[in-house]
Amino acid sequence: MRLALTCTSILQAAFFAALVNTGASAQIQHVHLVPAPAEVRYSDGSIDAAKLCVAQKPANEDDAFALQTLFQGVKAKLGSCSRSLIPVRITQNENLSPLPMPGEVAGPDSREAYSLTIGSDGVTISGKSSAATYYAVQTLLQMVERAGAEERLAFVTVKDWPALVYRGTLMDAGSEGPMLTLDEVKRQIELVAKYKGNQYFFYSEGNIELRGYPLLNPNARFTQEQIREIVAYARQRHIDVVPAVEMYAHLHDLFRIEKYSGLADFPHGTQFDPTNPKVKAVLQDWTAQLSELFPSKFVDVGFDETWSLQKASAKTGIDSTPVQLFTDQLKTVTGLFQAQGKTVMAYADIMVKFPGIISRLPQGLIALPWWYDPIHEAEYNRWLAPLAKEHVPHIVTTGVTSWDQIAPDFNVSFANIDTFLVAGQKSHTLGMLNTLWTDDGQALLQMSWPGIAYGAAAPWQHIPMQPDSFFADYTKLQFSDTVADGMAVALTELSGAEDALQKAIGNETMIQLWRDPFRPASLRETEAHADALRQARLHAEAALTQLYMIRNKVPETPPLTSYIAGAQMIDLAGLKFLSANEIDMAWKSLPAKPTREQLLNVLAQGISNETHSRCMDMMDGVTEAKETYRSAWLEQYTPYRLGTALGRWDAEYQFWLHAQTNFELLRTTFKTGDSLPSLRRITMQTF
Repeated sequence: MRLALTCTSILQAAFFAALVNTGASAQIQHVHLVPAPAEVRYSDGSIDAAKLCVAQKPANEDDAFALQTLFQGVKAKLGSCSRSLIPVRITQNENLSPLPMPGEVAGPDSREAYSLTIGSDGVTISGKSSAATYYAVQTLLQMVERAGAEERLAFVTVKDWPALVYRGTLMDAGSEGPMLTLDEVKRQIELVAKYKGNQYFFYSEGNIELRGYPLLNPNARFTQEQIREIVAYARQRHIDVVPAVEMYAHLHDLFRIEKYSGLADFPHGTQFDPTNPKVKAVLQDWTAQLSELFPSKFVDVGFDETWSLQKASAKTGIDSTPVQLFTDQLKTVTGLFQAQGKTVMAYADIMVKFPGIISRLPQGLIALPWWYDPIHEAEYNRWLAPLAKEHVPHIVTTGVTSWDQIAPDFNVSFANIDTFLVAGQKSHTLGMLNTLWTDDGQALLQMSWPGIAYGAAAPWQHIPMQPDSFFADYTKLQFSDTVADGMAVALTELSGAEDALQKAIGNETMIQLWRDPFRPASLRETEAHADALRQARLHAEAALTQLYMIRNKVPETPPLTSYIAGAQMIDLAGLKFLSANEIDMAWKSLPAKPTREQLLNVLAQGISNETHSRCMDMMDGVTEAKETYRSAWLEQYTPYRLGTALGRWDAEYQFWLHAQTNFELLRTTFKTGDSLPSLRRITMQTF
C-alpha cells in the first residue's frame, strides 16, 4: 500500500489515516506533522527508531548538533554502525548560510528546503545548508510513532520547503512587564526552532546592558554576556536573534532618569525629541554597541506608536511637520545601522497614519505592518495596500493575544495569524513576525506556548493551519503519551474559560479581574452576564480537573504551573463577580429599615461568617491562587516587578477582609429601627 500526500491533498485530508505495517499484524496511525510538509509519501514498512546511528562522521558542528538533537529525541545512544543498527546519512549540496540573510527567496530550491527518506536501508537527509538538515531532523522526530513497546519510523519520502523566508517570533523580554529568565529565553528558542521558526526578535526598551548607562534598569537587564549566550544558543538551532530596540518612542525607562529627561519630547516623556542635537550622540552610541553585540544582519528599530508627533510638531513650529520629524529621525537611525551592515526594519503604523512618510522611507528598509485582531481582508489592506503600492518590502506582524488577558485568547490569536497571512501573501510579504507582549505587567507567558508554536509553523507550511485540531496535534508533539490527551483537553477548556469570561467582563480580563465588583455598573454587567460567568467557572474547573491529574502523574511537566494559575484565576474571577451579585441580590431583598432578625437572616445566607461564606471563599481563593501565581512567575521570570504584581493580590485580599469585617461589625451592632447601610458604604469605607 502506498499513499501520497501533497499540498492539495493535505488540505482535503488533514487527518489522513495511512496505516503502515510494523510487523506481522501491528498497525499505527501517522501523527499529524506541524508544520505540514509540502509533500509526504508514505509506503509499507518501518524501522526501529531506537536503532538509528551515525552513518559517517558529521561534516561540521551543525550536522553534529542536528544528530545530537535527533538521538536525544528518540532516547538512543550514539554508537558505531553494525549490521544491527540503522544508518542516518546527511548530504548537503551547497554550504549556504545557517541563518536567514537579507534578500533570500522561498521555494523548493531555497536554502532551507530539505528532502527526507526513510527506508529499509536507513534514513537519508539532503539539502543545501545545515539549516535544511536541522529542519529535516525536526520533522523526523515528529514522525517517531509508538507501536507497542517500540518507537517506529514509517517508510516515507518527504520533500519540504518554507512558504515564507522569514518566520519570526518577537518576545517582550522585560520591557512592558516581567523580565524573562535566561533559561526561559532558551526554552522559547527551543520551541520556536521545533516548529521551524528562524528568527527570535529580542525586544528591549532599555533592558540590554549598554556601556555608559549604569542607571538604565540596573536590576532589570540582560548582561552583554547573557546576550552572547542567547545568540550562541539560538545559532545552534538555526535561529537568528534580531535586536528589536526602540530608537524613537517607548523609552520612558530612559527618560524617567533625570539625567536623560531633557532628551525627551516632553519632560520624563516616552520618545526622543528629534530636534535636540544631543539625541544623535546617544543614537550613534547605541547603534555601535548593539551592532557589536548582535551579529544578526537585521535590526528592528521600532518607531511605532509615536503619537506625540503632532504635539512635537506644534511645539517646534509649522515648518516641522510630523512627516518631517519622523522621516528625519528614521533616516538618521537607518543610516547609522546601515553603516554597520544591517538591514533595518521598522513598524508601519505611523507610516500608514501619515501617508506622506511612505514615499520618503529610506532605501532598503523593511516595514512591519502590525495588527492583532482577525479582521476582514479589506481592513488588512488598510495596512498593506499603501506599502505594496510603493513597493516597500514588508513582513506581516501578528500577535498572541495575552497582554491584558488572564489566559491567552487563542481563538483571536489563531484567526489573526491565519487571516493576516492570507492578506500578506497577496501583498507579497517577505515573511511573518508573531509578537508577544506583557502590557498588563502580570501575564504568564508560558501559557502562550501554543501560540508561539502556531505562529512559527504557520508561515512555513503551504496550506492553512488547522486551528480546531491544533491543541490535539500540539500536545501530541509537545508532551509525553501519559499526559498529552489530558493537556489537550485542559487547553481547550482553558481557552473556553477565557472566552466565556471575556463575554462577561470584557476582553481585558486580567485588568478587569481587579475591579470593584460592587460598583453599580459592575453589578449591572454581572447580572446581565451571570450565565457567562458560570460557564467561565465550569470551563476553568474542567481544565483544573485535567491539570491536577497531570500534576499527580508527572508533576514536572512544563508549563503546568502557569496553566493551573490561569485556570485558578479565571475560576476566581467568576466566583468574585457572582458572589458580589448574590450579595447584592440578598441586600436588595431587605427593606430600608429591616428588623434585626431580617438582617441576621440575610447575613446567615453565607455572606460574611468566618467559616464558609462568600467573603471567606474569596479570601481563601485569593491566597491560594496568589501562591500558584508566584510559583508560575518564578518559573519563567526574575523577581523584578513581582512585588508590584503581588500587590494586586494583597489589595484584593484586603478588599474582602474589609468587607467581611464590616459585615460582621454590622451583625453585632445593628438594632431594629436602624437604617440599612448601602453595600458601597460597607465595602468602600470604615464602617
